[in-house]
Amino acid sequence: MHVLHVLDHSLPVPDGYAVRSHSILLEQQRRWRVSALTSPKQERVTTPVETIDGMTYQRIAPDSGSWARLPVLEQVASVTTVRRALRTAVAAARPDVIHAHSPCLNAFAAFGLGVPVVYEARSSWEDAAVSSGVTHEGSARYRLSRWLETQALRRADAIVTICDGLRADMIGRGIAPERITVAANAVDGRKLDEVLPDPKAARAVLGLEGRFVLGFVGSFFAWEGLDVLLRAMPRILAQRPDVLLLLVGAGPEGERLRELTSTLGLHDAVRFTGQVPHDDVLNMYAAIDLLVFPRTPMRLTNMVTPIKPLEAMALGKAVAASDVGGHRELIEDGVTGVLFKAGDETALATAVVSIAADPVRRVQLIAAGRRYVAEHRTWAHIARVYGPVYEALT
Repeated sequence: MHVLHVLDHSLPVPDGYAVRSHSILLEQQRRWRVSALTSPKQERVTTPVETIDGMTYQRIAPDSGSWARLPVLEQVASVTTVRRALRTAVAAARPDVIHAHSPCLNAFAAFGLGVPVVYEARSSWEDAAVSSGVTHEGSARYRLSRWLETQALRRADAIVTICDGLRADMIGRGIAPERITVAANAVDGRKLDEVLPDPKAARAVLGLEGRFVLGFVGSFFAWEGLDVLLRAMPRILAQRPDVLLLLVGAGPEGERLRELTSTLGLHDAVRFTGQVPHDDVLNMYAAIDLLVFPRTPMRLTNMVTPIKPLEAMALGKAVAASDVGGHRELIEDGVTGVLFKAGDETALATAVVSIAADPVRRVQLIAAGRRYVAEHRTWAHIARVYGPVYEALT
């Protein structure tokens, strides 16, 4: 069987979308012939073909016309350009299935080429636009995006999504439940075998000796709720003066978070590392005692599951997270991690102080979290879901 994947973007762009795509493709290569195209939205393209870890990506160059950069027309140009590349690929390679991944523009580009189309919706297009600040819920653009997303779901021969929250949203749009398969987010099983550096040595390198280290590793977007975590710090420090918050990463909210840190007088209790090289990330995890994921409540975070909490559990770290829907699908409160009320800095502080005071409980959370990931949330396990979907179409 030959499966042709159509992606918005891929590695080396270092985000969850790219990591999920790459992990799935590598697992599928063990069983089928797999090829991949990335849309004109791929960043830093230097070559028409790029091979990463044995997976080859064909890059689709953007339309060079000035009209293609205008609002709305930019989206039309993307569909047209991807469709042109797909038509060529289909004629040359004759794939059995086209697997189009979010956004829905990729699915529209794949329809009508005489090949069954699986549409993998990783978020709803309209809510992704809201979360990035492009529009607001209920606007004309929001309604049009929602309509287009629904049309893509209706036209697809099969649908895959990443979590139960998105599946429920699709059913609410009138999509038959039996047409939807959940291929959940997961992590590379090799993370379970990673041996982190010695925590004391890692803290010594960072100058964090004698501190109980809270940490966040990821991109600084507004929905991650890092402002809530910063506002909770004075309450935490009042009971645990030894706590330090290590924020690893960068993003649109970075400057605002630094300003808030200054306003709250937290210079001695918060450390921003900036974007760190991939090889240094394990050192950061080693230095952290408790990973905190304070996502704020909104449609996106309530429907979509993140990958970072799973990575933390796989690496043997205790996890505390807000009780948005996406986290509730990943974390069993009090067993594999601790959940606190989303957007509530007092609840966050209470959870952190409680976990910090109980090392035995942390050990129990770590063991249960690793066991959950090993049994249910590795890419090798999740990739098996796609077989029946493809076989039903071919």
